[in-house]
Amino acid sequence: MTGQIRLIRLYRAIVYPLVQLTVWAVASLVVISAVTVLLALLANRPVSGGLTLVEFVIRTVPQVAIDGLTIGFLYAMIALGYTMVYGILQFINFAHSEIFMVGAFVGVEFMLLLNLPPDQPAHQLLLMILLTTVLGMAASGLLAVGIERVAYRPLRNAPRLVPLISAIGVSFFLQDAVRAVEGLVNNAFYRNYPSFPVLNEPLQLASLTVFGQPITVQMQAKIVLIIIVSLAMLTGLNYLVNATRLGRAIRAVAQDQATAALMGVNVDRIIMLTFLIGGALGGATGVLFGIRVGRIDPYVGFIPGIKAFTAAVLGGIGNITGAMLGGLVLGILEAFAGAYLSQFTGGAFGTEYKDIFAFAILIIILIFRPTGLLGEIVAQRA
Repeated sequence: MTGQIRLIRLYRAIVYPLVQLTVWAVASLVVISAVTVLLALLANRPVSGGLTLVEFVIRTVPQVAIDGLTIGFLYAMIALGYTMVYGILQFINFAHSEIFMVGAFVGVEFMLLLNLPPDQPAHQLLLMILLTTVLGMAASGLLAVGIERVAYRPLRNAPRLVPLISAIGVSFFLQDAVRAVEGLVNNAFYRNYPSFPVLNEPLQLASLTVFGQPITVQMQAKIVLIIIVSLAMLTGLNYLVNATRLGRAIRAVAQDQATAALMGVNVDRIIMLTFLIGGALGGATGVLFGIRVGRIDPYVGFIPGIKAFTAAVLGGIGNITGAMLGGLVLGILEAFAGAYLSQFTGGAFGTEYKDIFAFAILIIILIFRPTGLLGEIVAQRA
């Protein structure tokens, strides 16, 4: 009986969330791709390269989908930090985007300090990335704990608007603090992650023939790394929350702090650990984001942070699987908008307008389905 209970817990903690995420992500990808092709058919006209619009869309959809999943996994990892804090305190930690940014800066400084040669062997490079990620997680996790202790805990019983304003203030403070430190120490505003050719090496996923032309769907090695780490984070976090004593304590505090305290749960400690976990996830994401984009600055977390918040709302804020799903859907939409907006509008609107879609989704979700795609599941379990 004990073995069966453990298997059921593992299924609910690991298998079911991954299956649920996969089904929703594939369905979203199919729907968005189909809608894009349908719109191309309706507005079919010649485009560059001697192709019609529908031919161009069909030929590029597989690669755009891969790019969208890549962006989506990054948004999803940031969104996990938002959803962890909201699940236990019911307020949005808008300083989380700067916790993510600090992790990125800690990572780049550590990599530059190591000064490894570009032709570093793959196994040594992976070890360095692992160490850098752990260091970024530690720094961002401790920073999140400090923020909770100084800026949020004294305001826990205040009106909801007060800690929200405090979070925004902490966000601006961290941006300018990092800018000041970088200016004084390195006399620089930007920092560049070291480039390693092995991470940029394209991995061929598929070879297709569309309209008589060969198409290769590729993914860089660093993107594979990001996806693997993202899935590991989702799996680990779901297991922690749903199959461990700490997870039961987190769920108890999220449901009713007063009752949890009466049952012997140290509420302050659980909230602190939640911030530690959320901050550590943000730090790991910051390092991986820096490896992907190459150049970072003190304001690098603002737009990704807002989009990750949108992803958390889209999936159902407070729901771990929902945060991942929201990130993937948002990333796919953004990639499709960036790839096809210029073609569909005849050049009137370019890639720079893709952010409109993210913020339009936020408004639409808040108006028509504020609980998000998976929000009802949270309500039923609470």
